[in-house]
Amino acid sequence: MDARFAPEEPPEFASPSEVEEQHPGMGHLGTEAWRVLRIQTEFVDGFGMLADLGRAVSVFGSARTKPGSAEYRTGERVGRALAEAGYAVITGGGPGAMEAANKGARDAGGQSVGVGIKLPFESGLNPYVDRGITFRYFFARKTMFVKYAQGFIVLPGGIGTLDELFEALTLVQTGKVTHFPVVLIGRDYWTGLVDWVRDVVIAQGKASPADLDLIRITDDVDEAVRIIRDADLECSKLEAEARADKAAAEGRAAGGSIAT
Repeated sequence: MDARFAPEEPPEFASPSEVEEQHPGMGHLGTEAWRVLRIQTEFVDGFGMLADLGRAVSVFGSARTKPGSAEYRTGERVGRALAEAGYAVITGGGPGAMEAANKGARDAGGQSVGVGIKLPFESGLNPYVDRGITFRYFFARKTMFVKYAQGFIVLPGGIGTLDELFEALTLVQTGKVTHFPVVLIGRDYWTGLVDWVRDVVIAQGKASPADLDLIRITDDVDEAVRIIRDADLECSKLEAEARADKAAAEGRAAGGSIAT
């Protein structure tokens, strides 16, 4: 077994010797084959739970944000405003800013979703999650954040939040996902990062100036939700036009075939 993956290895995985005993000649696969099955199961479970979710926004932020703090209250307002705008709220399901957004969504009568991760220092999903699932693998979990979201709202956070933010930006920038807005809430917190991207990364030619256009930054929760909603409406309009164009093209092709 590759020791780098050991922390995420579930205890129910068979050892190579056990696999060899049950399936002669297959012992070399050992835990690797079972790991693949476990990964597949996580994707199936995640897709199954979220397939009927409807329009949603993923909200990220620090697990260390304290209840009652200004940042926690902002998280609550984000969850509430998204729910009132008709969006389900997806978070990492943990405490802090994630809990705040889930709480706000539930208080407003919206769908509150938690996509958690099994870690030694995490205590499970927060009590405001109505629909939740917990993953062992970060990459499976992060797929759920992206696949079912019409946009991202990012509250102040640490390494995990930055990981989620930059993965989202990379996926949008490379065209691996449909373009959707990424909104940072908290100018005082995020301006230094945005300045670094512009003044160092872009200035040294490591990224394109257009990459900064992928990020919006604001202190206004209502503005953040409006950015998401406007982009969502525009995307829906373009999708409808594309479907209409396709139907028209198919109709012309069918008509031409009949005439021939």
